[in-house]
Amino acid sequence: MKLIIYTDGASRGNPGPSSYGFTITDETGQIIHEEGEYIGITTNNVAEYTGYLSALKKVKEKFAELGLIEIDHFADSRLVVEQLSGRFKVKSPHLREIISEIRILERDLGQIIHKHIFREKNTLADRLANIALDSKNFKK
Repeated sequence: MKLIIYTDGASRGNPGPSSYGFTITDETGQIIHEEGEYIGITTNNVAEYTGYLSALKKVKEKFAELGLIEIDHFADSRLVVEQLSGRFKVKSPHLREIISEIRILERDLGQIIHKHIFREKNTLADRLANIALDSKNFKK
């Protein structure tokens, strides 16, 4: 099974009120889950990583029983993509904790490829993150 995940984090201030948004689609582009959640006062990087972590948790919850999963993960944060791909080092201890959780889930789920996209190609995840940030409680 192939899934496509788009993620985005939002923070008004850095740190400041923050949220994430993500979509999960099948390989045809059909949305099978979308979510946004307010996560309190934190940094944009934490919001970005929390969005991806939450997406992986949802994949494990809903689709892991189907067997090996191939995931294409798209994010407009070059830092997140490069760190998750192993090309950039993770220097921040609080980000290392989140990435450690991500790595465990990634190993359990299957093959994952991280790809950087420009912001204008990530509008739905961005919109979900902003809805969550504005409402301070949106989750689907």
